[in-house]
Amino acid sequence: MMSHMLTRSLDRAATTFILVVAACGILIPLSNLLLPSGSFLQVPTYLVALWGKYVCYAILALAIDLIWGYCGILSLGHGAFFALGGYAMGMYLMRQIGTRGVYGNPILPDFMVFLNWQKLPWYWYGFDMFPFAALMVILVPGLLAFCFGWFAFRSRVTGVYLSIITQAMTYALLLGFFRNDFGFGGNNGLTDFKDVLGFNVQAEGTRAALFALSCLFLIIAFLICRAIVTSKLGKVLIAIRDAESRTRFIGYRVESYKLFVFTLSACMAGVAGALYVPQVGIINPSEFAPGNSIEAVIWVAVGGRGTLVGAALGAIVVNYAKTFFTSGALAPYWLFMLGALFILVTLLLPKGIVGTINSWWLPWKERRLAAEAATSAARENGVSEPKMAE
Repeated sequence: MMSHMLTRSLDRAATTFILVVAACGILIPLSNLLLPSGSFLQVPTYLVALWGKYVCYAILALAIDLIWGYCGILSLGHGAFFALGGYAMGMYLMRQIGTRGVYGNPILPDFMVFLNWQKLPWYWYGFDMFPFAALMVILVPGLLAFCFGWFAFRSRVTGVYLSIITQAMTYALLLGFFRNDFGFGGNNGLTDFKDVLGFNVQAEGTRAALFALSCLFLIIAFLICRAIVTSKLGKVLIAIRDAESRTRFIGYRVESYKLFVFTLSACMAGVAGALYVPQVGIINPSEFAPGNSIEAVIWVAVGGRGTLVGAALGAIVVNYAKTFFTSGALAPYWLFMLGALFILVTLLLPKGIVGTINSWWLPWKERRLAAEAATSAARENGVSEPKMAE
């Protein structure tokens, strides 16, 4: 039944997107590992890690598009769930260092030894085991989103007020994680990772595997989102987005639907953060900065809100532009360029890149199908098209 639901939810654009991501997830690692260094087709290791970061951002963009594009929940704090998933993975990676740290303590991370901590805090227990850490990657962001959404949605906080509250939440976490006595490395965060599942994090094979795994999870996240938005649940979410009060008056428990999709979106963001950390090599409180969450919303707006494919595309395009423009003379002006991009998209392409393409493509496709249907009906009725006079 699940396979039938997934198959039914895929159209040509969705299938193309999955095939492209799968091809990248296979060909880029193979190019990095099998082709000789310096070859024209060989992808350098640093590019594998960079594109892996883009793929993680694409998963985060999908999570935001699911709640904003299809349910009308504009969250300006999804960077908090992304960072919490990253910290959960970072804690596991720190526990794997062991005696190879600067101070050689087999139990305590280096920053705890530096701060004269005598024992490991209780909330670090279990993070030496990968299954426990993987569970926390999903559970911690999901639990926070569930608790936050329970109070916010039952109080019927919507619109700009909800956006401000989500931003306040991520800013509060930013201040908390900056404190050294919070137990997460303070402003330096967690870094100097050595191994993940026994493999060297810096090795080419590990980076290639992490990139392929990120592509796999992007496909899984996309399939989950497509299955939701093309189902009856998705129709209710769209109804909530377009007319929440009317949907409530019909008899639907709007709060339950919003709470479910918000929690699921937070879990997806946490997985994206967990995949991001070993590829970047560090996680610190700056990931909680409200500006990061706002920037993620811009990715979705640029690519196309309510399209899923556009959200992932927007994340990749905007971050590639950020990498390109921040490495030259235009680096000090990047934020101004990002703001100008958002304004131009809002004014000229309010539906985003993919949404605008769809608005042009679908009417043309409908006219073509109508013309073909009319021609076919005329042939069945024995009416032939008029011929040119000789």
